[in-house]
Amino acid sequence: MTAHPTGTGDADATPDPAETPEGTSARGEAATGAEATHVNVRRDPRVPLTTAAGLGAVAIVVALITGGSAPVVTAVAGVVTGLLAAVSLIMAASRVTPGHRRQPAAWRWMTAGSLTWLLGVGVRPVADGTPFVLTFADLLILAGSVLLAIGCGLSVKPPAYTRGVIRQAADAYLGAASVFAVAWVAVLGPAFRRTEDTGAFFAALALPVICLLATCAVTPAVAASRSGNRVVGLTGVGVLAAITVAELATALARLGGDHPPLVAGLLVPALLLVLAVTPWVEQDRPARPLTAAVTAATPLVLVAVATLVATLHAVGGTRDAALAIVAATVVLVLLGRLFVLLVETAGMRRLVDVGEQQLRRLAENTGDVVLVCDPEGVVQEAGPGLEATYGYRPEDLAFRPVFDYVHPEDLPAVQALISRMADEDDGPEQEGGTRVSCRFRASDGTWRPTETVAARHVRDDDLVLVTIRDLSDQVALRNQVTHLTFHDGVTGLPNRAYFEERARDVLTRRGAAGTAVIFLDLDGFTAVNDSVGHASGDHLLGQAARRLRSAVRADDTLGRWGGDEFAVLLEGGASGGSMSGGTVGGADAQTAIDLAERLVRAVSNEPFRVADRDIALTASVGVAFAEEGLPSGDLLRNADVAMSRAKELGGRRVEVFATHMHADVVRRLEIASDLQRALMENQFAIEYQPVVDLATSRVTAVEALIRWWRGGTFVPPEQFLGPAEDTGIIVPLSEWILREACQEVAAWRASSWDIGLALNLSARQIMAPRFVETVSEALSDSGLPASALTLEVIEEMLVEDAGEMIGRLSELRTLGVRLAIDDFGTGYASLAFLRQLPVDMIKIDPSFVSGLGRDDTLTLLTRTIVQLGNDLGLIVVAEGIERPEQLDLLRKMGCTRGQGYLVARPMTARGVDDLMPGTTLQNTA
Repeated sequence: MTAHPTGTGDADATPDPAETPEGTSARGEAATGAEATHVNVRRDPRVPLTTAAGLGAVAIVVALITGGSAPVVTAVAGVVTGLLAAVSLIMAASRVTPGHRRQPAAWRWMTAGSLTWLLGVGVRPVADGTPFVLTFADLLILAGSVLLAIGCGLSVKPPAYTRGVIRQAADAYLGAASVFAVAWVAVLGPAFRRTEDTGAFFAALALPVICLLATCAVTPAVAASRSGNRVVGLTGVGVLAAITVAELATALARLGGDHPPLVAGLLVPALLLVLAVTPWVEQDRPARPLTAAVTAATPLVLVAVATLVATLHAVGGTRDAALAIVAATVVLVLLGRLFVLLVETAGMRRLVDVGEQQLRRLAENTGDVVLVCDPEGVVQEAGPGLEATYGYRPEDLAFRPVFDYVHPEDLPAVQALISRMADEDDGPEQEGGTRVSCRFRASDGTWRPTETVAARHVRDDDLVLVTIRDLSDQVALRNQVTHLTFHDGVTGLPNRAYFEERARDVLTRRGAAGTAVIFLDLDGFTAVNDSVGHASGDHLLGQAARRLRSAVRADDTLGRWGGDEFAVLLEGGASGGSMSGGTVGGADAQTAIDLAERLVRAVSNEPFRVADRDIALTASVGVAFAEEGLPSGDLLRNADVAMSRAKELGGRRVEVFATHMHADVVRRLEIASDLQRALMENQFAIEYQPVVDLATSRVTAVEALIRWWRGGTFVPPEQFLGPAEDTGIIVPLSEWILREACQEVAAWRASSWDIGLALNLSARQIMAPRFVETVSEALSDSGLPASALTLEVIEEMLVEDAGEMIGRLSELRTLGVRLAIDDFGTGYASLAFLRQLPVDMIKIDPSFVSGLGRDDTLTLLTRTIVQLGNDLGLIVVAEGIERPEQLDLLRKMGCTRGQGYLVARPMTARGVDDLMPGTTLQNTA
């Protein structure tokens, strides 16, 4: 054992790990030895306590040597040791770590008891001279003993489940009465028979008897406590026992007219010295407390011993009325205790019954079925919930093995569970637990998923209580959640997550050979949602899914990839042959391509019936074949790229992935990422291609063309205009061209040059929210007349989103801006839109002009377009004039305007300055 300044107390009053046994912080270990010694000497309370104890011992020895009487020596020893114990306890209480409030309070009570007791002992030599049997010193000693008993009781933490107060008081009385009976037979009885004054005898015994009762009252609680430092309480109990013995000796000595023996008087001071030391002692291994059974049996053992002693005493022929009275009271207390025990037992039995009923009702109300089985699994009793859950009446299962209703695959686990519960050596804490999942057969023959819990019966350990919970709804819900997690709610097909996992599994398990992926997109589906609503669009997707499902093979995986895209995984549908140059060899590859074409026909051959109308859609399909070592993610990406390529080429076609497709996509992504930076760094420039009057060769207008110099390298417009349109950068780029070109042409017109400006419009630019306002602001800021600006659109743009497109162009027309149809003759709705949209100009596509003089059909078509424009009063501009014979034929046809490399190549603004009036084009015929 090592000294510890804080001591230990309750179970929760563990020492602070940050403190060393000497009371210093563990963080101070780095201090020097001299400094540590100085701190210990200055702060360690054991030094002054040891000094005081030594002085007390010297005082006692001096009193003995000088021949002091027993009362004087006892008084001196009691005052010194009592004071030492009080100082030690109060100092220990002040140094306990915060949060342990119970321990300091107990020690303060014991301090008060020690101080009160030492006052009584100190004045006893003086008080003994009075003629009274009980003096005021005795009252002080009695009060001190009671205070010590209270402190002992508070020094330990009570157990979570304490006995009743009546039972505790009864046990205390039984113990005290038993000890008193033994003492009466041994000592008190003979003394009583020698005493003439009965009242004085019993008055003298009042103090030791009360001390005995106090000792018996607190001893069981302290002995059975699990507190960390119950040694202080046990020492206090020892002090109380010593006071009882000393006061008994004092009472007997008073009755005999003598002084008590010195040994009895020094017994209490000796234990007080121990009490002064115990708060500072830390136990390396706390003593094991007495069990509850031992604590409860101790009073009965004392009663048995007292009964044996009293019986032997009575057999000896001695009869004492006092002993008979004590025995009678003990019997009465025992009967009272037995009655209380019977009442408590009956109450506990009722609680058990109520608990069992509540457990049954709870199980039945939650839908559980309760069965009572014997160790062999034979049903002894069944709850009423059996019929509602499984369709059996309770008598149907009575005295039949429950194993007959358990699925054969789950039977071993259920048998082991019930056997484990029936085995007395096993319990719920044994490995395997008391819960098992199994399938239970209902009356209709179906197997229901259940959760079975087994426990020993409350009343009979030979029976097992089995609770069966039906999990059919939970399992069905879990399966539904799983299905929804991996399936599309609109079409019922596997979703993207399932398809990706399936593709990964197929490629891992079977390798690359024989695997292909087909991606399909519904062309024009966006217009369906916009026209008939998303609900009708979902209905159309369901129809499309059914058509596609009927077209694929049973072994293929069809899933909805997202939106209006579907995917098909062919396991063994292709051999993964050579893909050099975008072609695939092998019969299996042809099978995949045939399936892709069949999917296109399934979508395109018949219209979809949606919202009481027929909607015709086509499909764009991409096919990709697996290669050795190709990840599933790359295979899916390749099929998506091929599908996008098919869509770019007009749809309703099948494209097989080739390596250059991915390279094109990467290149387009790189260009798209560079376009934003190029716009911010002014990497773009404008060139102007003149439009001339074919009759006079006079420049009447210029067409603004965008040019991009990326790092000093020229990027052709056909390489970046598409990505600019896809990313939306075409909108700010077109606004910049519009503002710059308007400023330049306005400057030329300020020089008295009647010249116009032509600009091409993109679909995204026209549909931009502030497109019309942007054009109006550009004209206003530059001062260019609206009539000098001609905006060109291609026929394809007029076909797509015709209503809104024509509305926007009509707003431009009201500003005074001229409109032109570019690449005229390549579309299929030209004449219809000439009637709907008031245009000012048509521009003949270069493909017609290139065949003039060489192809009679193209020549005839060009002459027809020129004649149509003239008849409608429109300006006709021929594009792509590159040969003199083309120019001659156009003049003969009556075409008024033209542009092309023969007329003039695109040039910078400074080159256009050279074409001011007074100059003549050098390359005109």
